[in-house]
Amino acid sequence: MDQIALDRLRARLQAYMAKKGLRSTAQRRLIVDTFFSGAPHMTIEDLLAEVRAHDRGIGYATVYRTLKLLAECGVASERRFGDGLSRYELADDASAHHDHLICVNCGKIIEFEEPRIEALQEEIAAKYGFEVTWHKHEMYGVCADCRDAKDTTPDVS
Repeated sequence: MDQIALDRLRARLQAYMAKKGLRSTAQRRLIVDTFFSGAPHMTIEDLLAEVRAHDRGIGYATVYRTLKLLAECGVASERRFGDGLSRYELADDASAHHDHLICVNCGKIIEFEEPRIEALQEEIAAKYGFEVTWHKHEMYGVCADCRDAKDTTPDVS
């Protein structure tokens, strides 16, 4: 995500916090900055580990509440990929929609954009007189790395 989009998300968060009368504490700023610069699809545990590398005093509940705040104001999107974990990614209305490939073996998540899928979805919706307000497209399978690792595993039988 480019700097302009990140600045837009920060401004959205600041406006939301001001409207709700929430303070910008040092811990909250560290969590937000770490989330903004971190890997996509972070779990609460992932973010907690990264934040604790800088401040051991930050607890799980503080990270949890901050991620929920980011989701409430539209800065983050909560995603669930069938493994029981909530993952969070930056959300920006101005950025392109993307879908996900999820490896059921190693858990790798690959983001992709495919205009043909988007066009087909619009075509199907129009055919049935349906107005799509939002959607998500997730495909589950085995990634190339896991398939390659399986192919190179020696047969011990």
